[in-house]
Amino acid sequence: MAAFSSLTDRLSNAFKHLKSKGKLSEADIDGTIREIRRALLDADVSLDVVRSFTARVRERALGAEVSEALNPAQQVVKIVNDELTDILGQGVDRPLNFAKNPPTIIMLAGLQGAGKTTLAGKLGYWLKDSGHTPLLVAADLQRPNAVTQLEVVGERAGVPVYAPEKGVQSAGGDAVSAPGETTGDPVKVARDSIEYARQKLYDTVIIDTAGRLGVDETLMQQARDIRDAVQPNEILFVVDAMIGQDAVRTAQAFDEGVDFTGVVLSKLDGDARGGAALSVASVTGKPILFASNGEGLKDFEVFHPDRMASRILDMGDILTLIEQAQREFDEEQTREAAAKMAEGSFGLDDFLAQLQQVRKLGSMKSLLGMIPGMAQHRKELEQFDEREIDRTEAIIRSMTPEERRDPKIIDGSRRARIAYGSGVTVSAVNALLQRFEQAAKMMKRMSNKAGMGGFPGMGGPGGGKKGKKGKKGKKGGSKSGNPMKREAEEKALRARLSGKPSSGGSAFAKKQGTPQLPEGLQDAFGGELPPNLGGGLSGLLG
Repeated sequence: MAAFSSLTDRLSNAFKHLKSKGKLSEADIDGTIREIRRALLDADVSLDVVRSFTARVRERALGAEVSEALNPAQQVVKIVNDELTDILGQGVDRPLNFAKNPPTIIMLAGLQGAGKTTLAGKLGYWLKDSGHTPLLVAADLQRPNAVTQLEVVGERAGVPVYAPEKGVQSAGGDAVSAPGETTGDPVKVARDSIEYARQKLYDTVIIDTAGRLGVDETLMQQARDIRDAVQPNEILFVVDAMIGQDAVRTAQAFDEGVDFTGVVLSKLDGDARGGAALSVASVTGKPILFASNGEGLKDFEVFHPDRMASRILDMGDILTLIEQAQREFDEEQTREAAAKMAEGSFGLDDFLAQLQQVRKLGSMKSLLGMIPGMAQHRKELEQFDEREIDRTEAIIRSMTPEERRDPKIIDGSRRARIAYGSGVTVSAVNALLQRFEQAAKMMKRMSNKAGMGGFPGMGGPGGGKKGKKGKKGKKGGSKSGNPMKREAEEKALRARLSGKPSSGGSAFAKKQGTPQLPEGLQDAFGGELPPNLGGGLSGLLG
């Protein structure tokens, strides 16, 4: 996540010099702790949290836990991961408290600009997707156009909005001149919404309340009045991950003022230092329940302290990636695609269908960011243009069904027609077709590597064709019979497909800086990341 990118880089650098050492001295550990302390302070983590964190890490690192480990450097990283998970709220993470008798009442609190209104729509969308019937309540009658914004967000999310009062408008009508003035009674709106929800059989009520530019007694009194009027099951404190050290002070003020039950981190996609957000759970003792990391309705996820710690340490978040894929992917379609890859009959139609499924998961940047070791490719990630996916779709949709099934029939005149129809150059069409052909060969080879079990996690048959092993009649793209030469050819092919120049030299030379794959995928991909399919991270899309 962008808010923690600087912290990730600094922590990764702190561990680098440990990797080459078989045994760690006290000076080595102290140097690493010093770098970790600087990284956390630079990221705006609370000083008290940093002190206790580094003290616990040092105590464990100097103990038998590291000195007796086979790989002391990895053990230090594990200790940091454990302690980072602890300050993020290990053991206190929990699901939402739902009422035994609906409706469940959720009240949002926080400063103005923290993203409460947008978050109300995201939470409503998430609850609706989980099978609930949420209702959004516009109780922010102070900020100009807050009610209108909630209505727009609710319409996008497909969630109804209860808004009997229009609040402050920016022009005409109910506009007010005094800053901070409120029109209507937000407490009455909140109280009436509960009865309205019971009548209309909504099982969850999300109340969007007003904020202030800073903590003051007027703000807290209004929040307390709404809380006392509706007796919410959850009071969620929405904190902007980019506000720095003030996040801790604000969290403490709201905890004392309204006694919130959980925290939501917003704007984790921002480029400011987000370390102060790490302090909130530790300082208040209240769990972080959700994280919001973008403007889209789907840029919202349940917060897991252990997974966030893994992301911060550039260890990836494969579990979240798998959960998203299981939720969005069509299992039957994926199984058919795996079988076609194994058979070598995977066409552009199939690729388009898979591309559309991937798009359901969210932005490519966020998906790639969940892969272990991707911090070292951050520049490529930042340069990745999401519009490349649209261009790729346009090129494929400009082809006839026959051309998608068999790209080999696409000659020069057809390429010119496809380029004209999709609004790109002929060279872009040529590049896509060339990369697709190379990638299809690579996917078939990987499916054969995976064996009869198919691609891990795809559930389809793979590499099931055994019978053609001993045939002498080979086609033009054959492999060498010399194992050493064959591996060199495969290495060169992988380098071409990933958009990197072939390095030459021995095929058995150690590959530097290759992120480790999850254990279940190592056999299929030979211990390396899947090929980027040409054009850097853009792959087929570039």
